Amino acid sequence: MSERTIAIQYDRRDVAYTTSSEDAVRCFDDAIASWLGFRRDTDDHLKLALRADSDFLMGHVLQGYLMMLFAVRILDQKIDAAITTAKQSALQRGATQRERDHIAALTAWHRGDWQAALESWEKILLENPRDILALKLANHLYFYLGDARNVRDSIARVLYAWNEDTPGHGFVLGMYAFGLEECGDYANAEAVGQHAVEINPADVWAIHAVIHVMEMQGRHREGTDWLKTSEKIWINCNNFANHLWWHGALLLMDLERYHAVLDGYDSRIRAEQSDDYLDIVNASSLLWRLEETGVDVGNRWTELADKAEAHAQDHKLAFADAHYMMAMAADGRINAAEAMIDSMTSHAEAAGGMTATIHGEIGAPLCAAILAYSCGDFGRVVELLQPLRYDLRYLGGSVAQQDIFHRILISATVRGGRLDIARSLMSERSADRPSSVWNWRTYARVLAALDDEASAVAAWRKARDLITGLNL
Repeated sequence: MSERTIAIQYDRRDVAYTTSSEDAVRCFDDAIASWLGFRRDTDDHLKLALRADSDFLMGHVLQGYLMMLFAVRILDQKIDAAITTAKQSALQRGATQRERDHIAALTAWHRGDWQAALESWEKILLENPRDILALKLANHLYFYLGDARNVRDSIARVLYAWNEDTPGHGFVLGMYAFGLEECGDYANAEAVGQHAVEINPADVWAIHAVIHVMEMQGRHREGTDWLKTSEKIWINCNNFANHLWWHGALLLMDLERYHAVLDGYDSRIRAEQSDDYLDIVNASSLLWRLEETGVDVGNRWTELADKAEAHAQDHKLAFADAHYMMAMAADGRINAAEAMIDSMTSHAEAAGGMTATIHGEIGAPLCAAILAYSCGDFGRVVELLQPLRYDLRYLGGSVAQQDIFHRILISATVRGGRLDIARSLMSERSADRPSSVWNWRTYARVLAALDDEASAVAAWRKARDLITGLNL
């Protein structure tokens, strides 16, 4: 069937879809807007789109994409079914080249070939720069490859095609703001993020980009105010709200308001005790920070470890695997943790390519280091992590999220008596983030252990002055 005979409808951004149903495209558009806004009704809109046209090719592709985003193996068969149905629709009714490229991207992503998926989305965006689905998904994969430059530039490459009158323009600016922040361009990131929120106050990702800037710059009071001001928007979004609560908890940590952090953990971050990987990431990294600071977290690790162990063999995201390991190791599940490391290694060897590098050469050693830390083998942690510390970014996650792995290394150098390494790492961190209370507090401990009393006192004073200033 030639593309000239295909029934075509256009979305709000003049992107073509193979269907005769205007309702299908309208509901599809609504699903995309809901997804970009982290709303809870994305699936409802998608179901309406497929009800309007049960063979709607892009409806089935989106269904597959959304299941891929959960990063769990239990959905593999359903994703296969979505791909099969989309391919059948293309054969029976025809498809545009863009739609065929989306099928190729979903297929490649599902088989673990992230580079091929990215190539398909980038190909789409060259000819269809307003395909916001391809844009967001490419941005997502660059993020989980630790490619901050392309998190920023994948958006910059299509900005020429967007303006204030284009539906979804605010979402695009929100994505761009986050990319700027991850590349350390904080002033521009904040300006673009603020503008995105002005255009679309419900843009939770733009709100998130701005809080990242404030956190990285140590602007705790402003960050807290920013979250409070925007809370009426993001509190009703999907579980991404838990991630914003997590950011708020990090601000409270530097203020030494540990009881408030634990209260927020119980009432917000783990109120639903889901097994979504992002929820587990939020909770694991926060509990570790609390324990490292000396706070008793009680039995909170146990339910988290239950959820983590259920996904220990998924290996969809090495970044998630590391946090699953954190929960299992902290709860003393040594056998399950060791089995997970073996499984990661086997998975990497079988998959080859990029997976072999990310899971096998970076993810598995990181998980082994986390397990060694929980077992008190701090020398082993340093041995494993010090050579990897500049490669950890390839696991994905933001700079703020990745920081937990670097803090594990630093804590191990202190506890393991490698004070020479600890001093160099803390000198580096304090120069990079001089407004971090944790940096100065830890640096002071290291300097005191090295009998550099004058420098230790100066570091303690910097930490205390920061805390005093933040609580004014």
